[in-house]
Amino acid sequence: MTGASVFEGKKAAYFTLGCKLNFAETSTVGQLLQQAGVRTVKDGECADICVVNTCSVTEVADHKCRQAIHKLVRLHPGAFVVVTGCYAQLKPDVVSAIDGVDLVLGAEQKGDILSYLEARLPLLPAEGRQLSDAGHEAHTVPTKDIRTFVPSCSCGDRTRYFLKVQDGCDYYCTYCTIPYARGRSRNGSIASLVRQAEQAAAGGGREIVLTGVNIGDFGKTTGESFLDLVEALDQVEGIARYRISSIEPNLLTDEVLAYCASSRAFMPHFHIPLQSGSDAVLKLMRRRYTTAFFADKIAKVKELMPDAFIGVDVIVGTRGETAEYFDEAYDFIRSLDVSQLHVFSYSERPGTMALKIEHAVPPEEKHRRSQRLLELSDQKLEAFYGRHVGTEAEVLLEKSKVPGVMHGFTANYIRVELPVDESLDNQIVRVRLGGFNGDRTALRATLL
Repeated sequence: MTGASVFEGKKAAYFTLGCKLNFAETSTVGQLLQQAGVRTVKDGECADICVVNTCSVTEVADHKCRQAIHKLVRLHPGAFVVVTGCYAQLKPDVVSAIDGVDLVLGAEQKGDILSYLEARLPLLPAEGRQLSDAGHEAHTVPTKDIRTFVPSCSCGDRTRYFLKVQDGCDYYCTYCTIPYARGRSRNGSIASLVRQAEQAAAGGGREIVLTGVNIGDFGKTTGESFLDLVEALDQVEGIARYRISSIEPNLLTDEVLAYCASSRAFMPHFHIPLQSGSDAVLKLMRRRYTTAFFADKIAKVKELMPDAFIGVDVIVGTRGETAEYFDEAYDFIRSLDVSQLHVFSYSERPGTMALKIEHAVPPEEKHRRSQRLLELSDQKLEAFYGRHVGTEAEVLLEKSKVPGVMHGFTANYIRVELPVDESLDNQIVRVRLGGFNGDRTALRATLL
């Protein structure tokens, strides 16, 4: 490889914030660097290259990104620090001003990281640069008009693979900056995605999670449909399980649900963003459905797949969410037959239309509302798990960081705990589900 002398023998550290899509893309960057001769840093070693893949979904996420960058600069003095992802795309000037940052890549340049590093990376000695070499200006490569679809299918250190099928969003909800950070909706072709799934199967992958920013919008750039994609992927030999990551309720069609219910490999597991259970607030957010539509969609899932796991995103404390609107939302969410809530406190993002909406919710009230919904989520999850105690299920097992146990998930996403047996790693086994483990985060199980 041209420039191999720049990379050979170097060590890299990676830090990812945000969504599953970011984790998939970081893993792909890691694979590119590994192919160029860069190995992942071991505990206690000082890296030559640090890659930070950032998120900017909330103000808290921005703060965590800055903290992560400072931490890596401190832990790996003299390393060449690359920052990419949504925060880097939206705030390149802020990121480039952070001490120790060398290269800021916009959302579209992750796939070209080798060429940027080859051009910018100093020929470091094995022990890395001296601190006295730092203090130079960061090189920034922003992209304002994001058009390219950069493929990614990787697993990193996970059992399951993450296949990026789509990127960007055309929805422009009033509270969200993702369309500015990720660009317009675009996707790879079904043929290219099937090839990536086949490669994952050849590499020993058993499960693939379909990721993207707005995956139900798949097909905008290729004239295909999400249903076409699901049907094609279901035919890939070797992949035993697929999961669909977050998909908008208006894009999760009855046809897709019907196919998943009878498919070979698509699991009864859905993550469907609601954002608010108040029609007035949904209108302020410029969401594309009503609570009645959402309730009907949940009912349809349960009609076709009664044991399906359904996760739901909810934002609390958005501008315009009065106490009455929140109470209305809480009652609606409580009525839904869903398994878990992912609760986010609204964060004001510069440049969004939400800033023009009156009635800002105080931080302490946001926290109170968030806690109420988190408690409701715990109740729903425990009830969902409890209904399956004593039943049989198939579980894809994986190594755990907890000593003495292995973890895995059933088809409908119940977390299961078994005594460790490393020969069962990445194997699908049949178990009987028992009671809750000590911290009530999983069901104990016995092999059948």
